[in-house]
Amino acid sequence: MVRYSLVGYDGSEASRRAFQFAIELARCGGGRVRVVSVLQVTEGGADACALMMADSGTQRAQELLAELTTIMPDAASLVDIELTHGSPGDVLLSQVEQYGIDHIVIGHTERGALARWLLGSVSTNVLARAHVPVTVVR
Repeated sequence: MVRYSLVGYDGSEASRRAFQFAIELARCGGGRVRVVSVLQVTEGGADACALMMADSGTQRAQELLAELTTIMPDAASLVDIELTHGSPGDVLLSQVEQYGIDHIVIGHTERGALARWLLGSVSTNVLARAHVPVTVVR
């Protein structure tokens, strides 16, 4: 039985579907859902990101919870939220050990071969490296 699912959420339609799937799964099994939104900073490094997150983290977390409850109105009691920075795949995989995650749910967005080669694929990265079951929602 799944007790604690992890969802990588970026606001895309694919991540919304992944969130919905994880909430339905949590409802069926009495579990919880950890929603992680990862900010990738390409300029300014970790210090700039930490400052930005400290300034807007609480407000952004409230906005994210409001967004999630528009998707699934009664989900607030099942959700833990974290806003962080880094590489999405690395962040998601580090959450597994840190929080006792036993299932990962991620959305998959279709990209062309060139975009996958240039940008990579979070779902491919997580699938290749995860040590817990992973559901990819299309």
